[in-house]
Amino acid sequence: MSTQKADGMNYAPKGKAQPVCGPGEFRFGVIGLDHGHIYGQCNGLIEAGGELVMVYDPDPAKVERFRQTYPGVKVARCEEEVLEHPELKLIASAPVPCDRGPLGCRVMDHGKDYFTDKPPFTTMEQLEEARRKVAETGRIFAVYYAERLHVEAAVYAEKLIRDGAIGRVVQVLGLGPHRLGAAGRPAWFWDPRCYGGILVDIGSHQIEQFLHYTGAKDARVLHSKIANYHNPQHPEFQDFGDATLVADNGATFYFRVDWFTPDGLGAWGDGRTFILGTDGYIELRKYLDVARDPEGDQVYLVDHKGEHRFAVHGQVGFPYFGQLILDCLNRTENAMPQEHTFKAIELALQAQAAAVKVA
Repeated sequence: MSTQKADGMNYAPKGKAQPVCGPGEFRFGVIGLDHGHIYGQCNGLIEAGGELVMVYDPDPAKVERFRQTYPGVKVARCEEEVLEHPELKLIASAPVPCDRGPLGCRVMDHGKDYFTDKPPFTTMEQLEEARRKVAETGRIFAVYYAERLHVEAAVYAEKLIRDGAIGRVVQVLGLGPHRLGAAGRPAWFWDPRCYGGILVDIGSHQIEQFLHYTGAKDARVLHSKIANYHNPQHPEFQDFGDATLVADNGATFYFRVDWFTPDGLGAWGDGRTFILGTDGYIELRKYLDVARDPEGDQVYLVDHKGEHRFAVHGQVGFPYFGQLILDCLNRTENAMPQEHTFKAIELALQAQAAAVKVA
């Protein structure tokens, strides 16, 4: 088992370099190293031509580890030094989830675009403040919804759907199991006031995929549940959640997220997405094909012509990061519409607030 692939908190995919800009044309900084997803965010931006210039975190140990991965980065003495750097066009961040939204507003107040790990907010009030700040400043508030953006199988599924391979998408089923890795988790991980609850934290990934693959602009949460089945020593923690939604275009969605990946699995989670269309269906086996192939990015398509399997690892790339850089440079909105970015987390917050507590 790959240690890196087994550890979801520090899983940072790497792809081929596909720069969309010239050297030095897109410089960015980093504030906040509380979650290992920052490495995936930085890898994607660097592969797309971005230049990592500066980092700040109050924890010297986190900064030193970051410098070992990105040895050319300059260490800032304080957050303001990064915010006020005149050459930086974007700030990437992965602090404690409850701090991500307020940091984004400070970034936008300094005339820079913002790219944060998910979940970007833990309260509806943070979301509404960010919406106001985007309207006021004209800046981009981007979110690393990695389970679609940084998975080649998920990128390939988008192409199949766009090409009409399964007709109209009418239903999506998302499964997002995660390995708990309790011994390596910081204190904030167990506190829903810090991470927002399971439907906000890892559920927002799932809802973003649903909106994207169905082309929906909005949806309603019909039902949601949360539970703590197996972690009584952390009574407020949630290790299971699920929800059912219906989109404004009639498509439906069910997703399940949990922290029950067993130690025997060769990845941090057996992430699956099933996409049903009027003319076929797609299954994504994202991180491995369990008991069959340790390589992820397996796409299965069944249509009127037959059964098809596509092994797309290393074949598709991650276009989101280049699109985001070009959006920042050209003031366009091609990587992900801003309202889509916010709608995914809005629905996750609604699902969390309405959730029935079981067990």
